[in-house]
Amino acid sequence: MRSTIVLLLLTVILTPGCHTGDQDMVMTVGGPVASNELGMTLTHEHLLVDFIGAENSGYHRWNRDSVAERVIPFLEALRESGFQSFVECTPVYLGRDPLLLKMISEKTGMHIITNTGYYGARNNMFIPDEVLKQSVEEISATWINEFESGIEGTGIRPGFIKIGVDRDDTLSAEHRKLIHAAALTHKKTGLVIASHTGPDAPAFEQIKVIKSYGIDPSAFIWVHAQHGSLEGNIAAAEEGAWISLDNVNVRRDANPGALFSTAWYADRIVALKDAGLLHRVLISHDAGWYSPGEPGGGEFRGFTDISGVVIPLLTEYGLKQTEIEQILIRNPEKALAIRK
Repeated sequence: MRSTIVLLLLTVILTPGCHTGDQDMVMTVGGPVASNELGMTLTHEHLLVDFIGAENSGYHRWNRDSVAERVIPFLEALRESGFQSFVECTPVYLGRDPLLLKMISEKTGMHIITNTGYYGARNNMFIPDEVLKQSVEEISATWINEFESGIEGTGIRPGFIKIGVDRDDTLSAEHRKLIHAAALTHKKTGLVIASHTGPDAPAFEQIKVIKSYGIDPSAFIWVHAQHGSLEGNIAAAEEGAWISLDNVNVRRDANPGALFSTAWYADRIVALKDAGLLHRVLISHDAGWYSPGEPGGGEFRGFTDISGVVIPLLTEYGLKQTEIEQILIRNPEKALAIRK
């Protein structure tokens, strides 16, 4: 019976806001999966990132078999630590490769979720000039087509919208265009919007934009929210936005009192819990980063600092098992579920 249900979930044609019975769905590189099948999930990671720039990046820059050989051991270690799902946040023109991700997913048994969208941070160097000139509607049409028809003829569909804005207090015209296009795309597809943001001001400006479309802030993930103030995190979470505390890196613990140590992340999570907002928190490493052009892909940072250090630390701080499951299982299920 279970195998029949799984087959149904994998073959259903998913339309915006679609549910199978009462079950929310998430789009993975292997197809639609029931959100409660994700298990423990890292919501912001990278396998390959190519920083050469939009005009020069492309599949010619790496060999899929070589990349897979390098990164699979890190995903196997992650799986051994109890995680089953992995959100790959690398956008197009920065190294997104849906066929690579599907290959790795099949080899590891991990659910991998890729994205549509454009990354405007770093002064738009990862968006081609001709794309920057497009209208909001033209940009959104491209993203909607990737969801409805698959990415670049692969049949592999995105499970969220990834955009990036600079950390300025006021969004540039180009970055306002991105969040408007993301809002239109969400209304058509039901995909959550994950925006590389950082400080408070651009986060709230984007939330204001999506609200102007009648979209609930629960459709917005504030990526790199650790760069925002606690007060800002609380205010956004109270509106319903997801607070993504990513870039956990145990190496910082070598410097006592360092900003963004694992203890810092645990403290911020406890503060959000005390504010009654644990149900809006996501956590991840923002790690990986196979780099084309460097021997062996360069230095690759793994994905086990949360399971090995942060979870035990949160337990020491008094979080119950159900509260840890809230952060690592139930929150990602809800954040990634496709709905309008």
